[in-house]
Amino acid sequence: MDKFDSLDTFIGQLTGSATADPGQLLQYLYEIQYRYSCIPARAVELLAVRLGMPSARITGVIDYYSFLHKAPRGEFDILFSDSITDHMLGSRELMQQLCERLGVGKGIPRADGRVTIDTTSCTGICDQGPALLVNGWTVARLDATRIDTIADLVEAATPVSDWPVEFFQVADNIRRRDRLLTDTIIDGAALQALSLQGSDSLLDDLERSGLRGRGGAGFRTATKWRLCRAAEAAEHYVVCNADEGEPGTFKDRILLDSYADQMFEGMTLCAGIIGARQGYLYLRGEYRYLREPLEAVLARRREAGLLGTAIQGRAGFDFDIEIHMGAGAYICGEESALIESLEGKRGIARVRPPFPVTQGFRGQPTVVNNVETFMKAAAIAVHGAAWMTATGTPESTGTKLLSISGDCERPGIYEYPFGVSIRQVLQDCGAVDVQAVQVAGAAGTTIAAAEFDRVLAFEDVSTGGSFMVFNAARDMLDMVCNFAHFFAHESCGFCTPCRVGGVLLRDLVDKVCAGRASEFDLQEMRGIGKLMQQTSQCGLGTTAPNHVLNTLDKFPDSYRNRLRHSGFEPAFDLNAALDEARAITGRSDTGTTIKVKS
Repeated sequence: MDKFDSLDTFIGQLTGSATADPGQLLQYLYEIQYRYSCIPARAVELLAVRLGMPSARITGVIDYYSFLHKAPRGEFDILFSDSITDHMLGSRELMQQLCERLGVGKGIPRADGRVTIDTTSCTGICDQGPALLVNGWTVARLDATRIDTIADLVEAATPVSDWPVEFFQVADNIRRRDRLLTDTIIDGAALQALSLQGSDSLLDDLERSGLRGRGGAGFRTATKWRLCRAAEAAEHYVVCNADEGEPGTFKDRILLDSYADQMFEGMTLCAGIIGARQGYLYLRGEYRYLREPLEAVLARRREAGLLGTAIQGRAGFDFDIEIHMGAGAYICGEESALIESLEGKRGIARVRPPFPVTQGFRGQPTVVNNVETFMKAAAIAVHGAAWMTATGTPESTGTKLLSISGDCERPGIYEYPFGVSIRQVLQDCGAVDVQAVQVAGAAGTTIAAAEFDRVLAFEDVSTGGSFMVFNAARDMLDMVCNFAHFFAHESCGFCTPCRVGGVLLRDLVDKVCAGRASEFDLQEMRGIGKLMQQTSQCGLGTTAPNHVLNTLDKFPDSYRNRLRHSGFEPAFDLNAALDEARAITGRSDTGTTIKVKS
């Protein structure tokens, strides 16, 4: 029986009617991919009819997202995390071991259709790596023994559901708790505060608290909610950004796993203030294993009267939340690209203004905040503004969760008051002989040892939560190379500075690493990086060259020690480019070789 025989029936069940919602396109594609390991042409045809849209648009969405494929990926689709911290833990060697055991090349489905082995961007398991995804499910703490077992399971065609349970266990790994993780709230308490105090009073409390978005940009939460509430429209929406794609960041993973009630409470609080009836949790595809428990939390809250119609018995307070799965696109962490994806489109950042608070999801006023921000808002509603301002700095009140990974004895989640020094964090996590810390992920800031007395705060070193440690034995160019390839791959391709600049930077970094670069190339890197910062459309493009520009300034010897010439040397190898032509013609005589004068 052909595995696609049930395709028509399955798509009928997904869409539910002949006139299904086009905005659900990505969700339909996501479910088809994980059922059939690809999205066949027949599925595109059926969806085009059901959704009333051109097949080309559907194909464009498939081609855009990393986890969607038109060709079969195999019964077991295995993706190793390509994060630099996974590399530091030996992921490349483990992937090679599995490829050899299964007789398959990277990215090439095995001839029998059994398995594909490839890489994917950071999976958010940096504190328990190396990690991989198998058919969308996370496997942590890889080692040579576990790799051998996986090879045996694949060869035996053992369904992933029958693999050892311990393979899929991911711990919260909380190392330091402060106010947010300690002063938790009772379910419904924030909504009760809204009922008693009113939305104006709670907005004033949020403003006095100084709460700023915990995603890294630091926009003031009360201001965002006020602007959205003031925008007149038929509908308002609340969206939680759980697309935690910044390399080295995994703190939302823990909040989604163990503090989901408080996050959903914060979303519902926001809905009560701005007048929204519908909310969405945009969950990154790498966190597929969290979807079922999150749905269970939502179901429990509905049963308790904390979601749905007439919440807590208040007539007119109607609000519910739907989980929307991402499909492997880093850019969707940017709020306008996330909204495009939420609408079933390719996640391309919008030109702003208008901003989401006035024209967001479906053209309606929309609040987009991340997981940690919604949790903070719920806590402030219960504990008051003074609870927040008692810690932190005047410009950065409260605490911040850090995802710490890399060269340290105790990787994991740490909660600190804003204003903590980088040196203190390194001491607490057991990091010694450190040459650099990458704060805020690949798009963040490279901090050298001389700067370790700087503090984590919006007014000094701002971060969305990533904190990657590199000891003195590491080659900083390994990090730079990893990030350069990451950004070239993850660019949405919309604007030229990011699309082209990212590739040029990647190629120049590769040229340096290969020992063929000159001082001229380093100057080119600076010029391209600054142009990207000044002219890219969204935050991805403006921050993508940060790692290059930072390390050129702070670790110049890492580059200069690799230089071959002081002048210019082309990266293009013309002789190598002629290999294919020589093979086709069957010639290998000296007349087919270009002689270069030394």
